[in-house]
Amino acid sequence: MTHGTADPSESLAAALGRIPSGLFVLTAGSGSAETGMLASWAQQCSFDPPQVSVAINKQRDVVERLAEGAAFVLNVIPEGGKALVAHFGKGFGPGEPAFKGLEIVRESETPPVLRAALAYLVCRVADRLDVGDHVLVIGRVTAGAVLHDAKPTVHVRKNGLKY
Repeated sequence: MTHGTADPSESLAAALGRIPSGLFVLTAGSGSAETGMLASWAQQCSFDPPQVSVAINKQRDVVERLAEGAAFVLNVIPEGGKALVAHFGKGFGPGEPAFKGLEIVRESETPPVLRAALAYLVCRVADRLDVGDHVLVIGRVTAGAVLHDAKPTVHVRKNGLKY
């Protein structure tokens, strides 16, 4: 078997990077404590009950807001949603407004839904697992809808060992 590069670690990083994922905006909190973050490691993980898994870097302050039972929304970024990627890709510090300039929907006890999202899923944290440098959050889906007729963004990395 041949490897694409002379350095095995580069070959491993390139192979890991070829695992495709979607792009999402995870929103959490409410009022002055709400925030959002760009997420790419999310997928459905159960039919009954419907659940999703999201891997979040332990360094992100949103991890603290995702205790068992906490609500979050997984907003699916549509193909061509570069403005959402740019807006949330930079990240936000504690207390920094994450939704300034964006159209959102706020319902009682639900984090913001992005009007520009392709679809959204309202979730409650059902479990959390420590998985190396990330926390795997399992969310039980309680509601959701498709907002636009479009395709989701598919993301592939050049290097699967870093963002």
